[in-house]
Amino acid sequence: MRIALLGQAAFAEKALETLVNHGDEIVHVFAPPDPPAGKPDPLAAKARVMGIPLSQPKSFKNDAAYEHFKPLDAELAILAFVTLIVPERILHAPRYKSICFHPSLLPRHRGASGINWAIIQGDAETGVTWFWPDKGIDTGPILVQKRVPIAENDTVGSIYFNTLFPMGIDAMVEAVDLIKSGNAPALVQDESKATYEPPCRDEHAKIDFAKPAREVFNLIRGCDPQPGAFGRVGDKRLRLYEAGFSGSRSDGEPGTIVALDADGMKVALAGGTITVKRARIDPNPKKVAPADIAASGDLRVGTKLT
Repeated sequence: MRIALLGQAAFAEKALETLVNHGDEIVHVFAPPDPPAGKPDPLAAKARVMGIPLSQPKSFKNDAAYEHFKPLDAELAILAFVTLIVPERILHAPRYKSICFHPSLLPRHRGASGINWAIIQGDAETGVTWFWPDKGIDTGPILVQKRVPIAENDTVGSIYFNTLFPMGIDAMVEAVDLIKSGNAPALVQDESKATYEPPCRDEHAKIDFAKPAREVFNLIRGCDPQPGAFGRVGDKRLRLYEAGFSGSRSDGEPGTIVALDADGMKVALAGGTITVKRARIDPNPKKVAPADIAASGDLRVGTKLT
């Protein structure tokens, strides 16, 4: 099948490699522009190595983008982690139109941070969806969907790289084969079950230690590795990672550090405790054991995070 691939990052790079090995013809790759400094996007780099025609537009909304896309004569466009808005006239240009990847169980958790919000909101499961995109945000009919439980200590990083990433690639191949066979589903999303959340940013990552312990734990996991849930130590912002949960209550007001040793930093919460194994103080980008931060004098047992 003649495929135009639009995407970015490691997921799109793997999609490109997989489609080529699957025997499909990649007629063109669309990747983000190269940064002024630093490495190019992995998809762009992979396309160059493989000798596949590459474009790096800043937008798909202009006439030039459409006039460039239409003559490619692609039978299918695959959107593998596309953050730019792709207009319907491009989405519908290929013979079989376009399919798009989303890391949630649509229609739940539409938007750019579906994995984050599934964990933050305490969902029991998540998954991947390949759907037929339209002019809405993650609103088109569903082609393939796969489900997976969210484990107790899953973070955004662990469940994405260990489960959703490979599951999404496998589901892409299944979707392409269904399209080739002429038996591709297009299941209309149930709007009564739809949710939409904004991109998970610092404004959502601020920890309220007075909230129930499980909610605090889910927020930390749902912001790990980005943007990093945080509390404050004095005027310093402390970001917490690799948290474990215990329903056992500890002495101390919520937010109080009740233990700090080689096993991590134990923090009292309302109805439980968490043990944090990695942390960092802004603007230092390095995540370290909390005991290392304590050695610098910024943390100690009895300190209350706010």
